Amino acid sequence: MPTANPLTLTVPRTDFSGLWIPLITPFTGDDLAIDHAALKRLLAHYRPTGIAGYVVCGSTGEAAALSKEEQWAVLGTVLDSADGLPVLMGVSGYHLPDAVGFVEKACRLPIAGLLVAAPPYIRPSQDGLRRWFEAIADASNKPIVLYDIPYRTGVNITLETLRHLSQHPMVQAIKDCGGDAAKTQHLLADGALQVLAGEDMQLVGTVAAGGAGAIAASAHVCTVQFAEVMRLVRSGQLDAARALWRPLVPLISALYAEPNPACIKSALAQCGWIENRLRDPLQKARQPFDMGLLPGDAD
Repeated sequence: MPTANPLTLTVPRTDFSGLWIPLITPFTGDDLAIDHAALKRLLAHYRPTGIAGYVVCGSTGEAAALSKEEQWAVLGTVLDSADGLPVLMGVSGYHLPDAVGFVEKACRLPIAGLLVAAPPYIRPSQDGLRRWFEAIADASNKPIVLYDIPYRTGVNITLETLRHLSQHPMVQAIKDCGGDAAKTQHLLADGALQVLAGEDMQLVGTVAAGGAGAIAASAHVCTVQFAEVMRLVRSGQLDAARALWRPLVPLISALYAEPNPACIKSALAQCGWIENRLRDPLQKARQPFDMGLLPGDAD
């Protein structure tokens, strides 16, 4: 049984249900400074669309290209403009003391929780993964959402390890990009962790099977439609959900045609929300996003 900071035991379980937007980070000018004004405009745009909350400084937010100071600045802007919607903060890296210090600082802010991935590049054993996540969870007084994404981290978090981690009172949900349908179904059946689809194409399947929701980068566009699909599935209106979902499938494919978030930023730039800028080594999409893929009543 993992040990836990006694202070964490008083924190109630958090409901992570619904559609979460893993926010892009807008940049401006030739120096690619963070465009906080554009970020505020995006937050105001998404606020009434039916989303559950925001994720800050994930892979879609190009967190790896941001300094720690910039990450805190982005989080500050989002918290100032979230207008009551909950905010998850991404935690990454491979130096555990730094990650723990980051978590302790984040926990002094009014965030809803932390999205925590395995350390990239190192490819630790399952015991190493347990020690990584438990050290972070022990340092946190905010709920932890595990981020299972082996194609970015290079390591698979096994079902046994996830079940072990789910016993920690602060580990409450998982963003599921594991690519293992059987593991997903076992997690859903266990019910110990709320399961959030992390692969956008799996949104309907995961929620229909009992998942809590999704963290979906594609929902930067057609946000109302994505949120409504989720609402319809959760309320059992599957025929209506399928009809609304089908036009979104080619949209999702197009938004992931190049390394994320290149196509999302291209689409948002054409809508006038941001400048189409990414930090190296990510590059702009080679072709402008095909706006004809947006449903006729898209927001």
